[in-house]
Amino acid sequence: MEGLLFGTAGIPISSNGTDSLSGIKRVHELGLGCMELEFVRGVKMGEETAWKVSVLAKKLDIGLSVHAPYYINLNSEGETRLKSRERILNSARIGHICGARSVIIHAGFIEKDSRHDAYEKIKNELTRISEEMNSEGLNITLRIETMGRNSQFGNLDEVLTITEVAGVLPCIDFSHLHALNGKNNSKEEFAGILTDIENQLGRDGLNNMHIHVSGIEYSPKGEKKHLEFEASDFKYKELAEAFSEFNIKGMVICESPNLEIDALKLKKEFDDLTCCK
Repeated sequence: MEGLLFGTAGIPISSNGTDSLSGIKRVHELGLGCMELEFVRGVKMGEETAWKVSVLAKKLDIGLSVHAPYYINLNSEGETRLKSRERILNSARIGHICGARSVIIHAGFIEKDSRHDAYEKIKNELTRISEEMNSEGLNITLRIETMGRNSQFGNLDEVLTITEVAGVLPCIDFSHLHALNGKNNSKEEFAGILTDIENQLGRDGLNNMHIHVSGIEYSPKGEKKHLEFEASDFKYKELAEAFSEFNIKGMVICESPNLEIDALKLKKEFDDLTCCK
């Protein structure tokens, strides 16, 4: 993967249009390198549009990912589990046509299970989904996101261990990890997270990262809402230092309410550090 790309979770606010093609054009104009297609309310993009997205993104050299719908719980039974599986597969199908590298998933909730039992159920579902994707020839990576509440599946250990499923990698949301306990908010702690990733996945894990970041409001129960960097206590400048020191590669998606403004801030911090090496 070519260096570290910075971009927005969805269409930049300053885009002239509200469609994905306009968003990709605006990302390029801003000097950013990637964009996440937000399927969070449902996979509503058709194949014809997806092909157009693929052509434009390749022409402008913009990396893409997709975020699967929020209405997913792989630690469930019956219809909910089946619909969750299909939502992930539909995200992967359209994402594959778009040329997206990854499909990001909120895997589910712990509910009344132990974390171990929830892990086993989710692992089994992801194995079935990965096998189906392979049978359909879908060239896209499933990524399980670190989550911001203890009631959700997706602490750091869980998203690293679940990579035992073929075709599954983590999506590291540093802001969610901070919201879990108010920690994970210094260069040393960010470096510790990156070290854990390298220990689990090797250098390849740092060379192929997918990252979410934003300002964050949280309570003792965890994440409350995303904020702009300057309205939160999140130390994004120290995060950029950790990125630079570990020489990571991949995609960094900004989820702050001001999207491109914070994406450009973080990119500048990183670029300033990198050019001085």
